[in-house]
Amino acid sequence: MTSKLKCILLDDELPGLTYLKMLCEQIPEMEIVKVYNDPIKLLAEAPDLDFDLGIFDIEMPQINGLSVAQLLGNKPVIFTTAYREFAVDAFEIDAIDYITKPIKKERLEKAIQKALKLISPTEQSTFMTVNSNKGKAVLQFESILHIKPSDSDPRDKVVMLADGSTLILKNISLEKIGKDLPVKDFCRINKSEIIALKIVSFFNHDEIITTLLTEAKKPLTLTLGVHFKSDFLSKI
Repeated sequence: MTSKLKCILLDDELPGLTYLKMLCEQIPEMEIVKVYNDPIKLLAEAPDLDFDLGIFDIEMPQINGLSVAQLLGNKPVIFTTAYREFAVDAFEIDAIDYITKPIKKERLEKAIQKALKLISPTEQSTFMTVNSNKGKAVLQFESILHIKPSDSDPRDKVVMLADGSTLILKNISLEKIGKDLPVKDFCRINKSEIIALKIVSFFNHDEIITTLLTEAKKPLTLTLGVHFKSDFLSKI
C-alpha cells in the first residue's frame, strides 16, 4: 500500500456526503475510491473494491453504519454522526475514530493521521532523543510511563520511567512529545498529561486509575479530559 489511504465514503444524505468528499479532497494523504449514499449498494460492491479505510455515517434508514462496518469484517472505519450516544458502540467494533457532525477539516485530518499510523505503519523507531536536565537523553519508548509539566517550570516536562526514576525534559511541548511517541502505545489524557496505555488499571467517564503508586503507596488517579476521551477509548 502507498502512503495514501484509499477511502470509500458513505452517507445517505447527499449534502453531507458532498461536504465530506470536499473535505477529504483537501487532505493530501487521502485518495477517494468511491462515494456512496446507499449502504446496500456499498455492501454489494465492497468485495470488488480496493480500499484501506471506510468513512461512514452511522444513522441511516436501511442499515446503520455500525452494521455496515461489521458486515465488512476487519476493514478499518472512521464513523461520522450527529449523535454522541453511538460512541461506545463505535469503539466496541474497533473504530479508528468517531467524529461528531458538523465535521471540521482539522478534526478529520487528526483522524486520518491516526488511521495512517495504524493502517500503514512505517518502520518505527524505538526511542526518542531529547534535551534533559542531564544533557542529551535517549529515551526508550518502552521505559516511558507518564509525562506531565514540571512544577517549577511548565515549559519543562517530567517523565516517569519504568525503573522508578524521573527525567526532566527541557523546554518541550506535549504536542511535540506526542508526535514522536508510538500512537498505539501512548495517549494524551488531558491538557497536561500523556500516559503509556500499559499503566491503565481501571477507568470511568472522567478518571483513570493507574498501576503507578503515589508517595502514600496508593494507586495514582489521573483526570480523563472530555476532549481527550474519544481518543483514549479508541486505543484502550
